[in-house]
Amino acid sequence: MRHGRSPWMIRLIVLVLRPLLMVVTRRDWQGAANLPEGGFVLAPNHLSHVDPILISHFMVDHGITPRFLAKDTIMRARGVGWVLRKAAQIPVYRSTDGATDSMRAAVQAVRDGEVVTIYPEGTITRDPDVWPMSGKTGAVRVALAAGMPLVPVMQWGPQEILWPYSKRLRLLPRRTIHVRVGDPVDLDDLHGKELTEPLLREATDRLMDALTAMMAEVRGELPSGERIDIHTLAKPRTTYKPKEI
Repeated sequence: MRHGRSPWMIRLIVLVLRPLLMVVTRRDWQGAANLPEGGFVLAPNHLSHVDPILISHFMVDHGITPRFLAKDTIMRARGVGWVLRKAAQIPVYRSTDGATDSMRAAVQAVRDGEVVTIYPEGTITRDPDVWPMSGKTGAVRVALAAGMPLVPVMQWGPQEILWPYSKRLRLLPRRTIHVRVGDPVDLDDLHGKELTEPLLREATDRLMDALTAMMAEVRGELPSGERIDIHTLAKPRTTYKPKEI
């Protein structure tokens, strides 16, 4: 691995899942030359429960050990929580004082030369046409606090395997997974400034604009409506009805 030896659990998962993914997916991966050396924050859009596995496939094949921020409730869950802990994932303690600690762990990991993957939306998109929503500020906050690059990564295709919030897995016919790595988001004018909420939101808007632009290029179309603001989402979550693609 380019960024150090992976934990044994990740090596085991790769051994089991990678051969399957090679069979059930086609891979259209572009822009890997934009991946910096050393530590950085990887910020992908989120459009399916299976896309962490698929984006991890991309990372592993480019020498990056997958390391995500994961909800503390999942990290404590029986079975899957044990797997995530053994795979050295970073817990996020939402709505508690521990949230600051989880950010510190992510910042330190990036400073130490690791790649930390943070979904800026914080949840699977609720856009009916699966465009990126607005983002939360975690990915930007970690990148700015660490003084390291923030790299947007757009993925398109996982939603054809498992539509957002659906339980219907569709492995056949074989799906193409498109991954685009963009240039690191330009944050030079923000380094050294106080990380206020307006500054973090401005930087996050730049990130989401980059992800949307990359998706538009792959899809050959532009969003037909305004970007959904994640701060206005009502609960419980909307359940999508899978559509034919």
